[in-house]
Amino acid sequence: MSPQHEAPASPGDSEDLRADCSSCFGLCCVALPFARSSDFAADKPAGRPCSHLRTDFRCGIHERLRDEGYPGCTVFDCFGAGQKVSQVTFGGTDWRRAPETARGMFEVFPVMRQLQELLWYITEALALPAARPVHKELRRALARIEDLTRGSAESLTGLDVNALRGEVNVLLLRAGELARAHVPGRRKNHRGADLMGARLSGADLRGASLRGALLVAADLSGADLRDADLIGADLRDADLCGADLTGALFLTQAQVNAARGDAATVLPSALERPAHW
Repeated sequence: MSPQHEAPASPGDSEDLRADCSSCFGLCCVALPFARSSDFAADKPAGRPCSHLRTDFRCGIHERLRDEGYPGCTVFDCFGAGQKVSQVTFGGTDWRRAPETARGMFEVFPVMRQLQELLWYITEALALPAARPVHKELRRALARIEDLTRGSAESLTGLDVNALRGEVNVLLLRAGELARAHVPGRRKNHRGADLMGARLSGADLRGASLRGALLVAADLSGADLRDADLIGADLRDADLCGADLTGALFLTQAQVNAARGDAATVLPSALERPAHW
């Protein structure tokens, strides 16, 4: 098989789209704000280092985050944005040794995270054989966004990321529809639905559209979620015990980490079973 016809790697195989905290200057622990809640034990404004951030940019309570009241940290995924901003945009110059870079670095990080997330989704769409009709456009979008991620701090902070997301979403929606088209029977459409706390235990949701659905604390135990489109679905505290998510589309590690599952939960091969399950 010639290189131009090889199947693209899944997002889980791309190191560029996986967080490498050892190459990051603790950006998620500084740049982003969080409010005291069930997810975070204390308030922290954007731009202020978390009190648990060590001088080597490592978390001082990493092994005890949930016990210390910071489960929100355990479900966050930067899709590799941290190391790209630290090592590419700012060339390995950290904000502690060069305080003048701090503001720009912290402003770029959330923008880069969105771009890296888009790259993750596009890469997954390119790994779907059924989505071949949109692969050319997806590859064009991939190259464009990869180029943007290597731009200057000024160019990154000036991006209209919402407009870019809108353009890419059209392609991802089409890719998802093509991938789900082979599922037999009538496919349920719960796109953007408020299913918070819904009782969906054992539900047949194979090939369903759950794009952007609110599934907080929903009971999805034993549900058939094979080939379901879960892009943007809020799975915080959702019960996935015994659920089958084989081939689930656009499901991220962060979504899985935010949910509850068990040894019987079947996950896509590119995702890892969270340690807290």
